Amino acid sequence: MAYSMQKSQVAKVVGVSLIMLLSACTSDQRYKRQVNGNEEYLKAPPLRALSSPSGMILPLQNGDYEIPAVPRNGAVGKGLDIRPPAQPLALLNGSRSQYSGNRAVIQLENSAQGRDLWSQVAAVVQSKVYPIASRQDAQLSLNTDWIAWTRADEDEQYSGRYQISLATQGYQASLQVTSLGLQQQGKPVTNPALVQRYTVEMLNSVASGLQQLNDDRANRVAQGETADLSVQSGADESGLPLLVVRSSYNTVWTHLPSALSRIGMKVKDSSRPLGTVSVTYDAPGSGTWDDLGAKDPDLRNGDYKLQVGDLGNRSTLQFTDPKGHTLTQSQNDSLVAVFQAAFSRSTSH
Repeated sequence: MAYSMQKSQVAKVVGVSLIMLLSACTSDQRYKRQVNGNEEYLKAPPLRALSSPSGMILPLQNGDYEIPAVPRNGAVGKGLDIRPPAQPLALLNGSRSQYSGNRAVIQLENSAQGRDLWSQVAAVVQSKVYPIASRQDAQLSLNTDWIAWTRADEDEQYSGRYQISLATQGYQASLQVTSLGLQQQGKPVTNPALVQRYTVEMLNSVASGLQQLNDDRANRVAQGETADLSVQSGADESGLPLLVVRSSYNTVWTHLPSALSRIGMKVKDSSRPLGTVSVTYDAPGSGTWDDLGAKDPDLRNGDYKLQVGDLGNRSTLQFTDPKGHTLTQSQNDSLVAVFQAAFSRSTSH
């Protein structure tokens, strides 16, 4: 009986030890950041000066073949973090992104959303329950409090503070996220790669929230909401003619292929993020224009490029002819009624 009890206690001790060992292994996330391979290269002997036997004359030294000594200051072996640097993603249509210093930026082309865009940015920050320390709507800026990040590839999690701001100029807007501090277990972290990783993570989080708002709006339109794609003539900052469609970018992009097809323009290539469309125009017969209730715009047959711009609750269409010239004002004006009718047919089916 005593032997049986002793055996049971030993089994319990072994079982608890095994559970603790497995728990420790599963909480160690270093393997996600470490190189997986042989580390024998770390044991390679250092370079030494060549010594020759007495009386032997060596060739003259040639610097072309000299291997320079490189100081080893960074981490090596298992201590090396192999994760690539984090990069801001151009998630929004027609956007460009970059990172410099401690700031991540998304630049939006042809965007004049101003305070409407800022209200969306603030709404995204609030929806993600990021704590806000201060907010200045007049300056289109806010500072967050400490945000606790959770990543599966970290043993100890990081937290950071950020300034989120929006700068607008003409038809362009720049969404910026600047790091105000990064810490781990209450201690400041200044490693540039880590500062970049979590600053970029904040920007991508806000950008994905803005893209989700756009997608939700487009889905509501697709599910039956009225898409009022009224068209009028306009001009860009340089005075070049373009069409202004009073609807969101997503809505216009959804109905654009069908509208182009109705007026004899076949899409060859397109990029939704860049807002670019390449088409080949083959003028249809008079019956097409009679059906649309519009006059023939008298465009030459050939390849055209179309740039679609995002102005928030409006969009722009600017055509470039086969010779690389923007359409004339009269040609642009003639397309107003054409696209108005083409969009109307596309949204009614």
